[in-house]
Amino acid sequence: MALCLLVFGRVCIPCVPERRTCRARPERRPEEDIAMRSTGRLKGLALASAMVLASATAASAFTACQVTDTGGIDDNSFNQTAWKGIQDAEAGLGIDARFLESQAETDYMPNINSLLGECDLIITVGFLLGDATEEAAEANPGQKFSIVDFAYDPALDNVVGQVFATDQAAFLAGYLAAGMTETGILGTFGGINIPPVTIFMNGFVRGADYYNDQKGTEVRVLGWDPDTEQGLFTNNFESLDDGRAFAQNLYDEGADIVLPVAGPVGLGSAALADELGTDELKIIGVDADLYFTDPEKQHVYLTSIMKRMDSTVYQVIEAAMEGSFEGGVIVGTLENEGVGLSPYHDFDDAVPDELKAEIEAIRQAIIDGEIDVSG
Repeated sequence: MALCLLVFGRVCIPCVPERRTCRARPERRPEEDIAMRSTGRLKGLALASAMVLASATAASAFTACQVTDTGGIDDNSFNQTAWKGIQDAEAGLGIDARFLESQAETDYMPNINSLLGECDLIITVGFLLGDATEEAAEANPGQKFSIVDFAYDPALDNVVGQVFATDQAAFLAGYLAAGMTETGILGTFGGINIPPVTIFMNGFVRGADYYNDQKGTEVRVLGWDPDTEQGLFTNNFESLDDGRAFAQNLYDEGADIVLPVAGPVGLGSAALADELGTDELKIIGVDADLYFTDPEKQHVYLTSIMKRMDSTVYQVIEAAMEGSFEGGVIVGTLENEGVGLSPYHDFDDAVPDELKAEIEAIRQAIIDGEIDVSG
């Protein structure tokens, strides 16, 4: 069976064996923090057992379980945002919420298999879990699955894929960055060269190009070429040191706004921006609103390109509970608010009103089909 993310082809990534540990579900934080925790807080609650399920209640009529990718449940990114959707369902629908963390790609299949028969719905998070999820779903047709950042063609009857038109929101971010840069140079880099990463980079570059077309400027974006599909990649989603180093290299080449598309790796870029000062370097976050999920460095984020996995995860859980679950795909867009830009927060006064109005007009034009972000 062919695997795809919308029109994208299959990508195979080699496994790197590592030791796996799993941790108990962290305590919920206040709503204004988007129910997410810092890495340090969660690690403080870690259990020594190699496989521990986090459970909110001892008894529940419905159990939703998440299997993370190697970024972990507290990655300040897509794993954490997907987990928020399960937590929201725990609070709003009264379900039992559990997760297992994958410390290496070799953990994917064992983690999924350990949840079979224990969970009404198993949600796997990340493009790299595509093969393992398909194998488990085909072997267990009575088990309901959903996978974030992946879809199957043809669709599997017992799997709902959750994919996102993040290039739409990234287009807005690219236009914003082009309007805010002082040096005329922007930068971006990714974790791994896979479609859920490069779709951000595509939109960002094309948004900056659109700004140039409208304004007659020559803002450049370093780190990615949508035409050749070549660019800068750390080849991991874990190393904060790589995030710092890649951002430093882009800064040294003149970039004063950088978009890291690499999960927790981007926290290293934010640390660099904090040290240099935001007059020198600003960061654009991805997946969640990093103003809230990275509170110690929140002042460095010009905006974040949000992928509302919490909303789509909640929708899938609700459908499974109501008996309307059907295999297929959910697509998050600007129109259904599955993707979008976060507020400008500390930079709100710095972003000119004219630029804000232009971005809102472009947003509506994308929704209306008047602007094609695919290039």
